[in-house]
Amino acid sequence: MRKMFGLSAVMSAAALSLAACSESEPQAPGAQAGAVSSPETAAPALTQVNSFSADPFWNNATIYFMLPDRFHNGNPDNDLSYGRKDDAAHMRGFHGGDLRGVIQKLEEGYFTDLGVDALWMSPVIENVHGYDEGDKRTYAFHGYWPKDWTSVDANLGTEAELSELIEKAHSKGVRILLDVIINHTGPVTAEDPLWPSDWVRTNPQCDWSSFAQNVQCALTDNLPDILTESEKPVELPPQLIEKWQREGRLEQEVAELDAFFERTGYPRAPKYYIVKWLTDWVREYGVDGFRADTVKHTEPEIWAVLKKEASLALAEWKAANADRKLDDREFFMVGEVYHFGVNNFSNSDGRFYDYGDRKVDFFNYGFDSLINMGFAAHAAQDMESIFSQYSSILHDGALQGVSVLNYLGSHDDQGSFDRERKQVKSAALKLMLAPGAAQIYYGDEIARPMIDDQAYGDASMRVPMDWSSIEQSKTSEILSHWQKLGQFRQSHLAVGAGVHQQLSAAPYVFSRTLENDRVMVALDMPAGEKTVDASTVFAEGTLVKDYYSGAEARVENGTLKFDTGFDILLLGSPEPQELTTR
Repeated sequence: MRKMFGLSAVMSAAALSLAACSESEPQAPGAQAGAVSSPETAAPALTQVNSFSADPFWNNATIYFMLPDRFHNGNPDNDLSYGRKDDAAHMRGFHGGDLRGVIQKLEEGYFTDLGVDALWMSPVIENVHGYDEGDKRTYAFHGYWPKDWTSVDANLGTEAELSELIEKAHSKGVRILLDVIINHTGPVTAEDPLWPSDWVRTNPQCDWSSFAQNVQCALTDNLPDILTESEKPVELPPQLIEKWQREGRLEQEVAELDAFFERTGYPRAPKYYIVKWLTDWVREYGVDGFRADTVKHTEPEIWAVLKKEASLALAEWKAANADRKLDDREFFMVGEVYHFGVNNFSNSDGRFYDYGDRKVDFFNYGFDSLINMGFAAHAAQDMESIFSQYSSILHDGALQGVSVLNYLGSHDDQGSFDRERKQVKSAALKLMLAPGAAQIYYGDEIARPMIDDQAYGDASMRVPMDWSSIEQSKTSEILSHWQKLGQFRQSHLAVGAGVHQQLSAAPYVFSRTLENDRVMVALDMPAGEKTVDASTVFAEGTLVKDYYSGAEARVENGTLKFDTGFDILLLGSPEPQELTTR
């Protein structure tokens, strides 16, 4: 893959030693590399719960999620690649956003101003070239229809631009999470043939009634399902062989695969090919983590294998790039387990996902965090109900020691909160001040429309960013609100990772504590002069900053006095805490 053949073919002694060691995170029985998923091997997950100690950084992280095609068009020359046409249904074709556009926003400091800790882009690998008519004429603008896991989609840019983006992000203290897929290929189109029958199945179609009917089945009638349960060696698909031959890299790709399978001992089954292809991006460019797609539709054991190989790859990259790495954090992996959420949301039972005939704890299979799909529903509650409940569950309850990623809206959740954008300010407060990590869905911070009456289905939630709207005072004010909240989170891990304590109901005041990091938030305060009792949070004489206005004050007689034009106080030490230093 690319220019790193020498790295994959000739492993250093240190890397081989690391590969031979057990993973740093605990694994459930059956989670070892090469384990076959079956009722017998997966059953221990019903009762086994391994202890965790989540990294506070990721418990508090602000992660910005975007569809690059809908974000910013930095290079109009790549808007229609591979012969794609501008003939899709409304909002179901490519709109021109690309990696160059993301690079430009990184250079402008857009994400820095938002306090973003990590960027999660929908998949940037090469997708099918043609269109599918299943939900009206749709091209693969979203990135979830893989064609070649080893290439960057030309509509988004080049591999060199992806490398530049990662380098630029790291220089700004921003980490990169790649969105990865093991479950399926892209649909069959006039330009994209079906993969061989020893790689994929097209039936039965999932009916969601059991573990098997979520995992060993096709999600739709034209989304071929990778045979992830198989341990049977297979040959490369002929379409990949032909493609790589045409691109002049077949020999290199085959040599790399030979080296990978010789090193690992994995059988040449479809899922292990994909693990190799995905982890190459980490080994080559120092990708910080993965967001894993359709996790519950794949046997859990393969995610543990992916985590093991990605961790090895990142350790190898950091060892070779000591002057370019951000820190010594281990590889991070967050999963999309649809219908998993805090407080037994939907199919959740504590840490388990309940298939009906089987429960699986995905935290035992390589995941550091899972997306909390319940937050969009919980956001209708008042803040104290959300905050106290989440703090209890994450610190003393069923999710103690693990991490969750909260969100208001997403690209495929029709139940996204406040799609009408009528609660913009309070919604931001709920998300950005809630215990747990926060996912900003691109445009939340400028109230980008989440409803398009002309669009069919989930395309309605994928309206492009309107950068000109920031010039309007109302939108600029909304953006500023999000920026202040983001900067506060980034400066103090206690906001998302600390223990919550209500101090006053009216006005609403609470604190968060994580070791020596203490913060205090006061809402519904009067504009102008205001006083808060800070005696239980900050020591007498402590200098405290209001991250909303930028004003500072010292604790005198247990109180803090501010004179600001806002009704919000975000209080903490003026200096970011040691753990947050990037």
